[in-house]
Amino acid sequence: MLIEQLVNGVMLGAVYALIAIGYTLIFGVLGLLHLAHGEVFMVGAFAGLVAVRATNNVLIAIAFAMAVTGLLGVVIERVAFRPLRGAHHLAPLATTIGAGIVLQETTRWYFGAEQHGFPPTLAADVWQLGALRISSVQAFMLVAAVILMGALHLFLARTRAGRAIRATAEDPAVATLLGVNVNGTVVACFLIGSALAGAAGVLVGVAYNSVHPFIGVQMGIKGLVVMMLGGLGNVSGAMLAGLLLGILEVLGAGYFASSYRDAFAFGALMLVLLVRPEGLLGVRVPRRD
Repeated sequence: MLIEQLVNGVMLGAVYALIAIGYTLIFGVLGLLHLAHGEVFMVGAFAGLVAVRATNNVLIAIAFAMAVTGLLGVVIERVAFRPLRGAHHLAPLATTIGAGIVLQETTRWYFGAEQHGFPPTLAADVWQLGALRISSVQAFMLVAAVILMGALHLFLARTRAGRAIRATAEDPAVATLLGVNVNGTVVACFLIGSALAGAAGVLVGVAYNSVHPFIGVQMGIKGLVVMMLGGLGNVSGAMLAGLLLGILEVLGAGYFASSYRDAFAFGALMLVLLVRPEGLLGVRVPRRD
């Protein structure tokens, strides 16, 4: 049972990590929270649902959801963030809350408030590997999440655009002086982060066979928790913290009570921040006088 719970925890944590990466990229570059990111995840789930119903192919659904949410992220950046550059930091929070409510209510109006099930697209196979039993859905989720996070790591580490993102996150003013297109870098962060959230929405729909217009609220909060656990602006920290949070939740629900799974998430956040206020892989920055 322990091994199976660990697999379930890694599967759930990989989804949390994909959501948290979007928060992390945007916060790392702009220093602002994107509070509509959970609703972007929800839109990705419904975009995947539409694509699955039309094609019965989960890979096409993931690609379609990533395209839709990537474009949505660019629109949110252009409408809710760019006009408020230099404004008080609470102003973008208010606009993103409004954008999230608009997305939530529009989806509820179009699809209805009830839950929608994903049609089965993967064979319901179960493989026995010694004491470990893993289903085809679990294997697909893990492989898809690992591929997406690995591709993001290579993009940030090996490409010119990835170096521009890291330079902008380090110091936007210096990056501008060195010839980096900061506006284009910000747009790229919204595009990539939102696309990953869309992929996570499809994976959740496939795994749990249920999506609804309010699913983004809970998942968005978990993404914020993961971002703070890993360290603000640290992509590797978000990946690690997502896996740890998923494992903690599943173990708590499996060995204690499922009603307390959120208590484990926020309890872990409190303990980590008390010991390491900068997060697991965050860097402690000295305060300036």
